[in-house]
Amino acid sequence: MTKTPGTGKRSDTGTRALLTLTAAGINFTVHTYEHDPEQRGFGAEAAAALDLDPAEVFKTLIVDVDGLPTVAIVPVSAMVDLKAHAACCGGRRAALADHQVAERITGYVVGGISPIGQKRKLQTVLDESALKKSTIYVSGGKRGMDIGLSPADLTKITDALTGPIARFP
Repeated sequence: MTKTPGTGKRSDTGTRALLTLTAAGINFTVHTYEHDPEQRGFGAEAAAALDLDPAEVFKTLIVDVDGLPTVAIVPVSAMVDLKAHAACCGGRRAALADHQVAERITGYVVGGISPIGQKRKLQTVLDESALKKSTIYVSGGKRGMDIGLSPADLTKITDALTGPIARFP
């Protein structure tokens, strides 16, 4: 694992997520690990590889709410409650977006979709459990890289609403 504070220089790998955070003056740390191409549980892989509590690592999901793409950010140890997410977005019906659609809309590959620096601004909801943490980790814009930042800063940079959208097993 490599951990580096965000410096704002393009050598930070230059993902849109990192550049967006740097331009906004938000403090963050970058955490990298070797992604296993056979792995499909991307969030769980990140938590294990970075030796982090899965409740602190959040996955970014693209959810179709009444025909409009939105973003749900929930702990990797949970699933998104689609009804609750739709309600937070002011909608009625929600379904996970197809992987190809998610990649096209965000400009990131599945497993590396960051809630930060997406191609277009989408309505975003962060699960309220994040607010109990001082630092949470989200994808940095590519597989094998997470960003650590405060939930308040993530909410600010994404204009996210917060709500009870996670369903824990």
